[in-house]
Amino acid sequence: MREASFIERNKQKWISIENNLLNKDRVDPDVLASDYLELTNDLAYAQTFYTKSKTQAYLNELAIQAHQLIYRDQKSSNNKLAHFFKIEVFEAIWHIRRQLLYAFLIFLLASLIGVVSAHYDDSFIRFILGDQYVHMTIENIKEGNPAAVYQSGSNVGGALAITINNIKVAFYAFVFGVFVSLGTGYILFTNGIMLGAFHYMFYKYEVLGKAMSAIWIHGTLEISVIIIAGGCGMALGNSILFPKTYTRLESFKRQTKQAAKVLISTIPFFIVAGTLEGFVTRYYQVSIGLCLGIIFVSLCSIIYFYGIRPQQLAKKYGWN
Repeated sequence: MREASFIERNKQKWISIENNLLNKDRVDPDVLASDYLELTNDLAYAQTFYTKSKTQAYLNELAIQAHQLIYRDQKSSNNKLAHFFKIEVFEAIWHIRRQLLYAFLIFLLASLIGVVSAHYDDSFIRFILGDQYVHMTIENIKEGNPAAVYQSGSNVGGALAITINNIKVAFYAFVFGVFVSLGTGYILFTNGIMLGAFHYMFYKYEVLGKAMSAIWIHGTLEISVIIIAGGCGMALGNSILFPKTYTRLESFKRQTKQAAKVLISTIPFFIVAGTLEGFVTRYYQVSIGLCLGIIFVSLCSIIYFYGIRPQQLAKKYGWN
């Protein structure tokens, strides 16, 4: 991008940041922190493409002022960590919101295909899930415990193994986005089909409600964050396919930074999901009310963290 175009695109934002610094006592500290983040991003771009220009010098001076204002009399490490979880994560979510939506739609479509395929082809479920797993599940259903598979193994070992495996799947969904989103799309699609066939199996044997009360105790968080990781992967792929006014390399670097922040935010949810699967799901028969309560709270947490809160902050800070 030409320097003149870069200036024209961002000058109103820089003027607004200057005014915020001049009126610091009347400006929300979170706004100042967000301004500083914007400045550092723009400064990094100017240092790369407009070395020793007046634009770079101007942004450098402005960034120094913002830094001194924000971090004076405070421990910068603590501030950065707090700012990351209070602002940066939600800003990153907002910037890749379309890719997150695309990932959800792909997964939903794949799940529907899995249901329809299992309905019209009796062998489809065994093809997707494997004969051994299907046979075991049918035996569990006959014994009145369709989710007995979640009661095997120890609590701690199961929770740890499940968490590691889920993080691995999410990591693959993210990294495979490098292949212009096709790798991520494949992972989302295959997992969606598997989920659809899995649920239809329980529907076929008329225990869907009972099974879902167990599966979605941990599955609400687990499936949600896998989809979110897929959205992060699609953000990588789209940055290569659609770089806009940036070079493909610069576009890729920017989107990788944003997507990585979102991916990091999913780790606590994976840990909670693994803990629920290892310690709680196995007791799903104790109380249907408890099961539904956990599912409801989990769903509300995901909707708030990845949907409502980013929108609230976007309106507050004027994110594009």
